[in-house]
Amino acid sequence: QVQLVESGGGLVQPGGSLRLSCAASGFRLSAYTMKWYRQAPGKERELVASITPASTRTIYSDSVKGRFTISRDNTQNRVYLQMNSLKPEDTALYYCNADATIREFWGQGTQVTVSS
Repeated sequence: QVQLVESGGGLVQPGGSLRLSCAASGFRLSAYTMKWYRQAPGKERELVASITPASTRTIYSDSVKGRFTISRDNTQNRVYLQMNSLKPEDTALYYCNADATIREFWGQGTQVTVSS
């Protein structure tokens, strides 16, 4: 069964950090561009970061550039999102996505709430 399972979300104070993890099962991540999206209540889903299969290129949205870092471990079949200097506007449901153009998979999401 093909699955992407996110973990690592939670409640954190402004300025804090979280590390999200996405574990794949039923397929190998190594052939896919991996992406993290987020969706806040009442807003459209937003692409936060992406990383190519061999980690040769990463892309970030302007809103997280310099604060978030995407990485992957193809041997562990996982992708990560390190989030530092979190802001209340980072509050959202964060989704992992595996994209091979002709095929893609989504996780169920992990909630990140930034609040004092």
